[in-house]
Amino acid sequence: MKPWIPHRIITLAWGLSALGLALPYSPAQGALYLVTTTTMVRDMVQAVAGEGATVEGLMGPGVDPHLYKPVASDMARLRKANAVFYSGLLLEGKMEHLFKKMQRRGDPVFGITDTLESNRLLKPAEFEGHYDPHVWGDVSLWRTCVPEVVKGLCIVDPARAATYRSNGQRYMKALQDLDEWVKQRVALVPESSRILVTSHDAFNYFGKAYGFRVVAVQGISTVTEAGLADIVKMVDFIKDQNVKAIFVESSVNPAAIKRISEDAGVRIGGSLFSDAMGTPGRMHGVGLDRYDEGTFDGMIKHNVNTVVEALK
Repeated sequence: MKPWIPHRIITLAWGLSALGLALPYSPAQGALYLVTTTTMVRDMVQAVAGEGATVEGLMGPGVDPHLYKPVASDMARLRKANAVFYSGLLLEGKMEHLFKKMQRRGDPVFGITDTLESNRLLKPAEFEGHYDPHVWGDVSLWRTCVPEVVKGLCIVDPARAATYRSNGQRYMKALQDLDEWVKQRVALVPESSRILVTSHDAFNYFGKAYGFRVVAVQGISTVTEAGLADIVKMVDFIKDQNVKAIFVESSVNPAAIKRISEDAGVRIGGSLFSDAMGTPGRMHGVGLDRYDEGTFDGMIKHNVNTVVEALK
């Protein structure tokens, strides 16, 4: 497996003096304007903020946050924002250092994983002393990030604090129901078949929470590509364990997985959403259960249904 090597910061004149956020929000200014990073963070912030806020994400569907390169328009969005929400745990690479500096300056910038208890975080040796940032794979753990969003919104817009708390409770209940749904679906896969082979280490929390052995060709980041030795090792593992299917990821180059599929004689079970959700409005489903891949609920259901149908 490749170690996690955080990518170099992209220099785009991100001078801190130029990134002061908008003046303190006042309801008289109109809709609250919020900026987020990943699609998963955007989904959560939108659910808590409600229809009375405008929420924009720097990263869209299929975007890999490990490789994301900020553009000039991002700087303008950050300046305009009443508050910024990001995932954290270095998921956004060196952008996090910028966000931390803005926090120290007193800007309303919130890392939604900042208050997670360390005993619930994974810290594999190959991650070079860093925590695994892909916490949304465990829906029950992702659920515990909601209060941080509620807190941030109450700080910037205390007049609507009751609404944010109510929305937050509603979203947490939805995530609790989703977590139970996942457990029921994965129960259809025999324990001996719960081996999840993917492109990179984005599913460790999912595996721990729902009983899958997760094996990835690359490490936590997609900055480095899989080498020939990684591919050969994976082919041997698949043959030895009689793995039924392996999976590509929507935000990761599928070349390595396709090569492994051919060499190991194993089918590709489908494409999973790892570091980004799907396209809003694109519907999927199994039976009568329909879901939008551009929502967090739909992302998780798509992944689980894809894995279950391929391995059960």
